[in-house]
Amino acid sequence: MYIEYINNMKTFLPNKDPLKKYITPSSSLERLDDIAQQLPKLLLTGSLQDNINSLKKNNLSIKALIENNNARELKLAMVQLSFISHAYIWGAKTPSKVLPEVIAKPWVQLSNILGRPPILSYASYCLDNWYRLNIKKDISLENVGLLTNFLGGVDEDWFVTIHVCIEDAARDAITAADAISKLNEMDTVKNFSDNLNLIILSLRRVNAIFSRMPEKCDPYIYYHRVRPFIFGTKDNPDLKKGLIYENQYNNKPQFFRGETGAQSSIMPFLDGALGIYHTEDDLRHYLNEMRDYMPPKHRRSIEIVEKRSNAKNCILESKKLTSEYNKCLEEIRIFRAQHLEFAATYIHKQSQIKNPFGRGGSTITGTGGTPFMKYLKKHRDETEKQKI
Repeated sequence: MYIEYINNMKTFLPNKDPLKKYITPSSSLERLDDIAQQLPKLLLTGSLQDNINSLKKNNLSIKALIENNNARELKLAMVQLSFISHAYIWGAKTPSKVLPEVIAKPWVQLSNILGRPPILSYASYCLDNWYRLNIKKDISLENVGLLTNFLGGVDEDWFVTIHVCIEDAARDAITAADAISKLNEMDTVKNFSDNLNLIILSLRRVNAIFSRMPEKCDPYIYYHRVRPFIFGTKDNPDLKKGLIYENQYNNKPQFFRGETGAQSSIMPFLDGALGIYHTEDDLRHYLNEMRDYMPPKHRRSIEIVEKRSNAKNCILESKKLTSEYNKCLEEIRIFRAQHLEFAATYIHKQSQIKNPFGRGGSTITGTGGTPFMKYLKKHRDETEKQKI
């Protein structure tokens, strides 16, 4: 497994911008990149499956990539294989129940190296799937493009770009939360206050970016043209018997969750640092399960802050930090309330409209395979209740 070491957490975006092209010379990697770049046209013409089925078993081999062991190249391949595989599974009139070995084998190999399941996860959909239009300028909604798309277009780009910029805007919140998790009763009120205020300001930027989702992502387009490609195979009525990865896992069907914002590490990290707890129930179990889909470094960082943080007890004892602490929780509540509002607009309401183009998937179950409206409401309400 490729290992990334944890120092102080500052962001869940990669430290270096994702690669746009492979460095390792390989005809199979060139072929993989070519298919990924043509994905919108292959889906539009309905020729993707024939294209993949015409390949020989080793035509998309990542042997050279594994030998070179460049982390950025491995992540680029994971992005491309994840998009191609999901396009193959969900791009026809009915879902494919078997994924051909030519894409299944390298996908599973990469999964084992990167320490997360062979399914399109938030890491490949968002964290590793962007580039800056002008490398000299900062990450912003005006300066980020996507490396790989399904159908492409403004709505799909904007939906993912919003999440990339949210991750970037959360940098100060993550840095401050990491610092707070290391503080104890011997530290000054100012140390706590300074970091709490950094979290507040950072999350206000996050919420301002999130609120811009409707500007260029239309709910109808999202539901019918973006959402169908990001479902998983677990708790999915369209693939009740799971997905067979040809000649992998002894050809036994596999069940994995689909891409979802619950796989972002921002909120679990803040919950852990600030002592926001979720009751032991199906939602808590689901949130813990989502960590399996995060990069291992992110997963471990959340576990570390949860174990070491005593911030909430220190804040309760000081009685001087209640206002700042509650403002932090209010920004988190606003984020979760906004997520709930968008779920209602982009999914629930759209499910009531007849769909001549395709399917938006289940109207009750989210892309991660959960009763999303129920979970999002509970998440928002639990945050509100834990103000002090």
